[in-house]
Amino acid sequence: MNIYFACSITGGRAYQFIYQSITHALIVDGHEVPTAHLAETGVEVEEKVIEPGVVYTRDVAWMRAAGALIAEVSVPSHGVGYEIGYALGLDKPVLCLHEQGRPVSKMITGNPHPNLQVSAYRTAAQAVELVHEFITGISQTL
Repeated sequence: MNIYFACSITGGRAYQFIYQSITHALIVDGHEVPTAHLAETGVEVEEKVIEPGVVYTRDVAWMRAAGALIAEVSVPSHGVGYEIGYALGLDKPVLCLHEQGRPVSKMITGNPHPNLQVSAYRTAAQAVELVHEFITGISQTL
């Protein structure tokens, strides 16, 4: 499956290890993750030199082509929030993951959209397990 992974870039990289754990697991499982590079160390420098319009056009095309969106939302991010809303507008299944106990915007946690799932994890391994459960669930409905 083609999966769009969303994570904070300019808002902070404190969960970079989680981002990498998720994207690595998805790729190992055979999924296509066009945004996997966003989990990597140094992506802030790489993305900084790309014109905003180019990023928007590229990312919208990737979201449109994706079968689902998985977002790590422990660090507040305007871009990730926009991507979640955009994907839901396209009627894509969306999984929002966050560290247990971390405050998350009520625009995400209070959203009743049937394609949105919000889950908390304690460890990287648990985050990856939640991703596997999400993909298994949506694969059964496709």
